[in-house]
Amino acid sequence: MKTLYIMRHTQKDESNPEQYDYDVELTQKGLKDSQIIAQKLKDNSILPDLIVSSPAMRTRQTAEIVAKTLKYRKNIMYNEVIYQAFVNEIVESITYTFDTVDSLLIIGHNPSLTALAITFTEFKEEIKMGSIVKIEFDCNSWTTIDKNNAKFIEQFKLD
Repeated sequence: MKTLYIMRHTQKDESNPEQYDYDVELTQKGLKDSQIIAQKLKDNSILPDLIVSSPAMRTRQTAEIVAKTLKYRKNIMYNEVIYQAFVNEIVESITYTFDTVDSLLIIGHNPSLTALAITFTEFKEEIKMGSIVKIEFDCNSWTTIDKNNAKFIEQFKLD
């Protein structure tokens, strides 16, 4: 069994439209929301084997808060592919994950994250900022994940 958590970063600062998108940080609300959603994971005893994040500033901030809250002791893997990726590029990145990893948390951006959830499951809504979708795959290798062995389990949302 492989478990994939798909998380969209929390609220980003849109006050400076001239700022390069890659460098946009979280708002104060976004920082707080990252702690809230991470606490929901912790309250549900979720500690992923691997956290992979887009290297954009807002996703880095989200990933670091989640890792700290969960007491995740490994390095966060920053993958440039997740930033402005097409869904097939994210799927390909996932399939490169070592099979010793049973639970994977990806932190990134829309629209590709929503497309990822829709690609594998009957999930039909937009993943909102700070939300996490949990998908389980009935397989033993990330190379064999597909819609035929995927099941939407639940979504964690900010209240």
